Amino acid sequence: MNFELTASMMCANYGNLEKEVRDLEAGGIDSFHIDIMDGRYVPNFAMSLNDLRYIAGATAVPMDVHLMVEHPNSHIQLFLENLRPGDTVYIHPEAEYHPSTTLQAVIDGGMIPGIAINPGTSVESVFEMLRIVKKVLVMSVNPGNAGQMYLPYVGKKITKLLSLKEDMDFEVYWDGACSADKIQEFAPRGVKGFVLGTTLLFGKGRPYGDILQDIRELRF
Repeated sequence: MNFELTASMMCANYGNLEKEVRDLEAGGIDSFHIDIMDGRYVPNFAMSLNDLRYIAGATAVPMDVHLMVEHPNSHIQLFLENLRPGDTVYIHPEAEYHPSTTLQAVIDGGMIPGIAINPGTSVESVFEMLRIVKKVLVMSVNPGNAGQMYLPYVGKKITKLLSLKEDMDFEVYWDGACSADKIQEFAPRGVKGFVLGTTLLFGKGRPYGDILQDIRELRF
């Protein structure tokens, strides 16, 4: 079964970030997920523009940039100028007065536009934006910290999005508490990709390539 795996780089070992990038790349990761947090939209500070710049310059693997910041349109060009055509940028609709304007800037910059949907955000509230974006990142935990528990009601939201994706031309991605059983359940139903953090990928004491191979060989 063909699905994408992206590494949540806020969970990486920053004592040797270059080695982390190289090992993940050699292991076959599909993209690097970059969580940018401003301490305002979410109650945490995570990765920075410099982290994004370094990782984007160290590998040809695509970037998957998740902006958990207030008013991303104010700084969107700073992020776009450090990316390559075809990289993905997600924004949270609640974080911007006119999110479609920010999404248009992403499109004009040659990037793939996406929105991230919090557990408490309904599909109905972002319905019109589904016509603009190419990717929808569904948060199965409240954003801001790694290692949180899965919120079961998010599954119904994913079901609703999957019923709309063909007609509205977008793909659905999973972010948060991603375990093997979630991939086994939702990949066959049409979820295109999964963000991997501490639940499956990081801190396991095993080569990343072995872990990624095991995930791709899950039984469905």
